[in-house]
Amino acid sequence: MTIATAKLSDPVVRRLVEAINGHDRNAFVGLLTTDATMSDDGSDRNLQEWIDREIFDAGGRMDVQKESDGGHTLLARFRNDTWGEMSTVWRFDVHDGRVSRFETGQA
Repeated sequence: MTIATAKLSDPVVRRLVEAINGHDRNAFVGLLTTDATMSDDGSDRNLQEWIDREIFDAGGRMDVQKESDGGHTLLARFRNDTWGEMSTVWRFDVHDGRVSRFETGQA
């Protein structure tokens, strides 16, 4: 079962998912703090390089299956042209209307 993006609880996370699915890198980056960080499968990565390689240059798309923690944790089917489709978990730290950190990895 997929949760419609418009139904996601946290408005910042909702706009971030919309930016991913709309392939709108500028909107995505605009939702991050200037010092935002991220990790993939437990390893910190260079955020700008990662979002280009895994999301925006690779046709990334997220279908949310479940949300928890006030909408800051998502279980989602994520797919891109490099890795295909996989079950992933995303955790977002949201402060003052921006994401300061997100962590993702296989579920």
